[in-house]
Amino acid sequence: MNILLALLIGAAFGATLDRIGATSPNWIIRMLSLRNLHLMKTILLAIGTGSILMFGGQMLGLVDVGHMSVKTAYVGVFLGGLMLGAGWAASGYCPGTGVCAAASGRKDALFFIAGGLLGAAAYMVTYPAWKASGLLDKIAGGKVTLGTVPGAEYEGLVGMSGDVLGIVLGAVFVLVAFLLPERLVGEGAAPVAAE
Repeated sequence: MNILLALLIGAAFGATLDRIGATSPNWIIRMLSLRNLHLMKTILLAIGTGSILMFGGQMLGLVDVGHMSVKTAYVGVFLGGLMLGAGWAASGYCPGTGVCAAASGRKDALFFIAGGLLGAAAYMVTYPAWKASGLLDKIAGGKVTLGTVPGAEYEGLVGMSGDVLGIVLGAVFVLVAFLLPERLVGEGAAPVAAE
């Protein structure tokens, strides 16, 4: 039943990604170049709404905190995030949108997926070297969260409840989604100077 539920949720999520334009590298490139922020606004609204619902559900006892998994913090995570962002900007796909684009028939997404699988295989083969480099050593005590999590063996970096902080950050994301203009550069918008 869990696999069936995962397939149904995944298909619904993929259909939603396709519907909002996230499976088109052109939309993603326009977003990253700040020429069309519709997709960014949609992403911020979805993350903010999800955060409010999840953390609010935890506070009301509707969502079990035990289902949340905090990953260990180490330098390699941050380097991997930078590499993922660079790959996203270069290809116009992130892992989720690439798979959805392939499912919708985009042939370029198949090359993106193949590149991702080759990269994962290269990491597996070279894992001992990465481990020896120290990039996989825990930082800040390993498992770290911004807010405190009830029943967790670790402290939050900010001295407030993780649920309250999650709701506040979710509300900020929703507010930013509504306040962002449709574009920051391009027709009808003055270029934003780098600081």
